[in-house]
Amino acid sequence: MFFCFADPHFKKSNHRRRIIGVGFLAEYTYLLKKGGRIYSITDVKDLHDWNDSHMAANKLLKKVSEEELANDICVQLITNETEEGKKVARNNGSKYVAVYEKICENE
Repeated sequence: MFFCFADPHFKKSNHRRRIIGVGFLAEYTYLLKKGGRIYSITDVKDLHDWNDSHMAANKLLKKVSEEELANDICVQLITNETEEGKKVARNNGSKYVAVYEKICENE
């Protein structure tokens, strides 16, 4: 699953609309097979921290190591080949990536 440069919904009252949250993650992990990955990229540090903390709290997911990500073609593509990724690069912005993998089947 790929979540590329999602709307950050800056207002606290709209955080419930963010694409990564407790309820949505329950659905995503149900749909993913063991070893399936969730890729998240954003240029908003606060949203990255939100996504990372919510995925880290999910017991069915584990964070993919930086070493593994270095050779992951999907990370290279979402970072450098998406229109938004290119726009962020042109503007000398930062990109934040978080990748998590499903580690066990739902009970």
